[in-house]
Amino acid sequence: MLEHIELFFKSIFIDNMVFAVFLGMCSYLAVSKKVATAVGLGAAVIFVLAVTVPLNWLLDQYLLRDGALVWLGPEYADYNLSFLSFILFIATIATMVQLVEIVVEKFSPSLYNSLGIFLPLIAVNCAILGGLLFMQARDIQTLGLAFNYGVSSGIGWFLAILAIAAIREKIRYSNVPAPLRGLGITFIITGLMGIGFQSFGGMLTGGDDAPAPVEETTAEKVIEKKEIKEEIDTKEISYNDAINK
Repeated sequence: MLEHIELFFKSIFIDNMVFAVFLGMCSYLAVSKKVATAVGLGAAVIFVLAVTVPLNWLLDQYLLRDGALVWLGPEYADYNLSFLSFILFIATIATMVQLVEIVVEKFSPSLYNSLGIFLPLIAVNCAILGGLLFMQARDIQTLGLAFNYGVSSGIGWFLAILAIAAIREKIRYSNVPAPLRGLGITFIITGLMGIGFQSFGGMLTGGDDAPAPVEETTAEKVIEKKEIKEEIDTKEISYNDAINK
């Protein structure tokens, strides 16, 4: 249970897709002018990641990685289909995005029109593919953790685009210098938010590492130096006595 909680908070705050690795920035900047639009796209990203990460975890475990086909028989243990990772990952993403597009168009035409081209572009959103590749690189052990990672990564991206959309709606009524209006001030705010999110880096540190060795006190160091000096003096006296004899 603790492992799930740690992965959840780490994926949202510490390894945030936008503020930690700057993935999905095109949609983040283009669809964050209104909160309603940002909420719709953020929810779509959460859904796509929540479905594609577990699906691709299964593909990676039982089809793609080295020796994954051993379940078909011992003669397949040496097969390695990892070169198909990108093709299968993107195919899974495209399928889920097409499903999301159909659902949004059916139940919320206004949101579908406001998202425009950026809804089908989720299929090539680097945040989605990045989440899948990070899942593979992290070597996540269970399907539950893979689902947790997909949902939490999507929530992290959702919070990022929701926060910048709320700020951009407010700064419309602010006295922003003319050269910085539009994307200029948005880039600056994004950078400041990224710096702020770096402060979460110490949330989950410590606990498993061995304690650092206790440093010797000053008194112990003085005694040790005194013993070394006495040993050197004794050796010098013995050497001088040997020469005199």
